[in-house]
Amino acid sequence: MPPSTEEKSSDGEHAKINGEVVSTGLSNDSGSGDNDNDNDALESSMVQDWESPSDPGDPKNWSLGRKIIHTAIPGVFGFSVAFGTSVYAPGIPQVAKEMGVSIEVATLGISLYSLGLALGPMLGAPISESKGRKAVYILTIPIFILFVMACGLSKNITSLLVCRFFAGAFGAPCLAIGGGTVADLWDMKHGGGLAAVLFVQTMFLGPSLGPFIGGYALQTRGHWTWLMWVIILVTGPLYLILFWSSETSKKEILRRRAKARGLPEPPRPPPRVAMKMLFVVTLYRPLEMLLTDPIVAFLALYCSFAFGVLFAFFDAYPYVFMGVYGFTIAQSGLAFLGIFIGTLLSVLTFYIFDRTLYEKAKRKIAPDMMPAPEERLYTAMVGSFGIPVGLFWFAWTARESVHWIVPTLGGIPFGWGMSTIFFSGITYIVDTYGALFGASAIAANGFLRYIFGAVFPLFTLQMYENLGIAWATSTLAFLSLLMLPIPMVLYKWGPKLRARSKFTS
Repeated sequence: MPPSTEEKSSDGEHAKINGEVVSTGLSNDSGSGDNDNDNDALESSMVQDWESPSDPGDPKNWSLGRKIIHTAIPGVFGFSVAFGTSVYAPGIPQVAKEMGVSIEVATLGISLYSLGLALGPMLGAPISESKGRKAVYILTIPIFILFVMACGLSKNITSLLVCRFFAGAFGAPCLAIGGGTVADLWDMKHGGGLAAVLFVQTMFLGPSLGPFIGGYALQTRGHWTWLMWVIILVTGPLYLILFWSSETSKKEILRRRAKARGLPEPPRPPPRVAMKMLFVVTLYRPLEMLLTDPIVAFLALYCSFAFGVLFAFFDAYPYVFMGVYGFTIAQSGLAFLGIFIGTLLSVLTFYIFDRTLYEKAKRKIAPDMMPAPEERLYTAMVGSFGIPVGLFWFAWTARESVHWIVPTLGGIPFGWGMSTIFFSGITYIVDTYGALFGASAIAANGFLRYIFGAVFPLFTLQMYENLGIAWATSTLAFLSLLMLPIPMVLYKWGPKLRARSKFTS
């Protein structure tokens, strides 16, 4: 068992940053020393933090109902943005025929949307830093909706693909900032982990339901443009609720409190310093960690491979179920319900492991200590077997002589394994690197994950046509076997890797 580690304080890490900013912002007033200014400074410093642990302004102290509503808002937005990746898939053949392009070119609609999701989080970071989290949703969601609408109105493949990319880019900030909203609302040490897992689940439920809902929309309405209108129907009504929602960002709430009291607002860094900080946190450091830190790199590779296989299935499932079983496009989307069920079961699995093994590890150490981050990996070590099992299951049962329900059920262990690895990996990252560096590590994971999501659909059909269903899927299964030991390796050697990392303290 890995040794226990002292609890890391994310507040301490943020205090360090804020300390640097405060010293910069207050340097021009260093000569003042009268009592009135001292009192103002003391009162102003109180506005830079909650007045007490029970401060009603702290979102963590809101009523349960209010917290659930404010958790559901980014959850539904995250679902609709992730849903947008795969709801387009059933319309690919019709898009190709109508616009006179190959299936491969039409498939770029998935790849470019996913590429936008990989690059888009950088758009939301400056808004969140200067105006709070609510502003990110209010400013980016309408642009997302407009580009989705433009997709539906496109008359040529170029405009469709360009609009798909920008729809993904402006939808991405909701996925990126949603986790921060959940962290604002819930104490991660006392029950907040389940809320975080349920939010993250939207990134898997959306893509797994997209082909099912999109297939039936296409079959009943008859034209691929309805796939875009479905996204708007999910996203648009919720957008109006945003104007009645509350800000959850601690920094923005305290800034408004200081302004309302006529006190100096918490100091802001100069724009140049702020932009440099955002560049480091959202772009430079994630890439640096991805290339230099083994823990970040291997977890990102594993999660990204599983995500890439999911995106490959957007092409593979219609190829298999329409080609082998004679399904309609709507019926082929129904096959994704196996993956959907698997992702739901992963939440239950994570909760059980968290309430048993992780709680047991906590009871063995002092109250002011936290278990070693490696205690978070039990779920991943078990779940890693689900991916190859599900892939081999699908590979060798998808044939005319076997009932269609059998390969469909193979999606359950795959979806379960994919999600449990991700949940376990993200909590391990947060426990290992803390709030500040953990945010960059999660950003690195998300970037590579959606890059894989963009690339895999580009070669899926060719692979299945050339290798056949059994060996094409088995190739993916064998690759998953190579990655299966990653959670075990991190459990055993994680403490040594953490000790060598410059991103852990």
